[in-house]
Amino acid sequence: MSRASIRSIGGPVLHATASGPFRLREAVEIGPKALLGEVVRLNGDEIVVQVYEDTTGLRPGAEVVGHGLPLAIRLGPGLLGNIFDGLLRPLSGADSTFVAAGMHRAVPSTFTFEPRVAAQDRLAPGAVYGIVTAGSGRAQRCISPPDVGGEVVAVASAGDYREDATICTLRLPDGRTHPLAMSHDWPVRTPRPVRRRLPSSAPLVTGQRIVDCLFPVAKGGRAAVPGGFGTGKTVLLEALAKGCNADVIVYLGCGERGNEMAGVLEEFPQLTDAKTGRPLMERTVIIANTSNMPVAAREASIYCAITVAEYFRDQGQDVALMADSTSRWAEALREVSGRFGEFPGEGGYPAYLSSRLADFYERAASVETLGGDHGSVTVIGAISPPSGDLSEPVTSHTKRYVKAFWTLDAKRAQARFYPAVHPLQSYSEDARDLGPWWAANGNGDWLKLRRRFLTLLDDQAHLERMARIIGKDALPLRQQLTLLCADVVNDAFLRQSAFSPVDRVCSPRRQALMMRLVGRFVDLAEAAVAAGVHPDRVGDLPSLRPLQRMGEDIPDAELGGFATLDANLDRDFAELMRSHEAGDATHR
Repeated sequence: MSRASIRSIGGPVLHATASGPFRLREAVEIGPKALLGEVVRLNGDEIVVQVYEDTTGLRPGAEVVGHGLPLAIRLGPGLLGNIFDGLLRPLSGADSTFVAAGMHRAVPSTFTFEPRVAAQDRLAPGAVYGIVTAGSGRAQRCISPPDVGGEVVAVASAGDYREDATICTLRLPDGRTHPLAMSHDWPVRTPRPVRRRLPSSAPLVTGQRIVDCLFPVAKGGRAAVPGGFGTGKTVLLEALAKGCNADVIVYLGCGERGNEMAGVLEEFPQLTDAKTGRPLMERTVIIANTSNMPVAAREASIYCAITVAEYFRDQGQDVALMADSTSRWAEALREVSGRFGEFPGEGGYPAYLSSRLADFYERAASVETLGGDHGSVTVIGAISPPSGDLSEPVTSHTKRYVKAFWTLDAKRAQARFYPAVHPLQSYSEDARDLGPWWAANGNGDWLKLRRRFLTLLDDQAHLERMARIIGKDALPLRQQLTLLCADVVNDAFLRQSAFSPVDRVCSPRRQALMMRLVGRFVDLAEAAVAAGVHPDRVGDLPSLRPLQRMGEDIPDAELGGFATLDANLDRDFAELMRSHEAGDATHR
């Protein structure tokens, strides 16, 4: 145990004179309330400490105590279904009306344990040695820490135990014994090791058509959602959390407004998981660090969240981490860096902003775990660029580390077009690897249709500028049809309300049917205009309005409605062509 005495304090940063050896990144307890902090700089007998709690009341001379261990959090079965602050202290439950100063972790809960090993078995690091069942009935795996393995000396019989109770004892290779509980500690800034990383071949299905069909992110991939104020970043991330096909959701509210997070904390416990019919919170962990909480804790919250995600990944789960927003985290980094007296870089951010972003995003991966299972962590981070400027440092550096970039557009949001993802400013580098998955899930033409839709939307942007100058009616018929078809792609396929009971989540099968139906309309319309039909007559077809409303009118339980709509399209276009040919014959 090392000790130091505070010499000076400035907000969340203090300088202390050490009377014993300290280590860089060592966790310390400060003052009579044992506030949590971390050593960030060593200079002779002086240490600089970043304090993760409110330093009001601290004074020079107060003691700083270090135990030689890095900043770590407790990982165990008590995480799922609960709400925590940025240091993983509980914000839900009878014991957490307020987070008391110096309170480092939640009160241990009791779970039902069933062993999967016996005495004299060999237990490898990260291997499963038991199954834990919560009161909800959801089972989780008990895994040994990634740095601990050995021979099982004793294991508890099936029964109910506190998550901090010893339920297994190992004999390590050096002969020492090591107790294992359902939960264990892990340093938040150290990535949990894996056996190997795997290539991604399946998307994280989000239920949002513009994401899944145009700009998909692979399981184990990385995506960014930049957008100015009011463009719907939080609503989109909440929609992804509610509708994606991940096994576990980790939702991080990092520096967001308290009223927004209050809405999340109130809404999530009331939601039902569409896949199981059970409460969605049973597979969700919420970490809330609002803008009025200590700024240094905001800087640590992002590492706590990714460590929690890696813990569930190591159980063979597919995990989705939603971070809202990394800009607020970067602002906390900038504020604390300024108090350290570090030389500012671009935009006032510290020079190591880029490497810290890389540290975070590169922990996303699809992996083979130490226990031999397959798991993944997909990271989706929101960005709040000032004035919507996508050239600012956080956005520009983030683009280097993500493969999917979903730019939210203020004009689309103001036009009440949601999700307000701009199709010409967004991209996905994962798309080319996901064609086989879509072919196996009923949409073999996915890559072709995706390219066609994006080409239509790109042509629309050019033609609208021309139409504003010379008028839409002065455009050639083919270009007028392009504008019509692009509008159909937007209205019938890309528009999707997060508040619609029918259309807020769209299954891959339904997406494939809708995508093919819109592509079918474009084919028929182009054939009709090539035969001399005016685009206005195509726009007046009776089946066009049902096509534009199919997302609201045809739910997942009634997919046969798409076949009916397809037949109606064929009938209407056939009648249109007969009418056109009859008119030509009369004219002749």
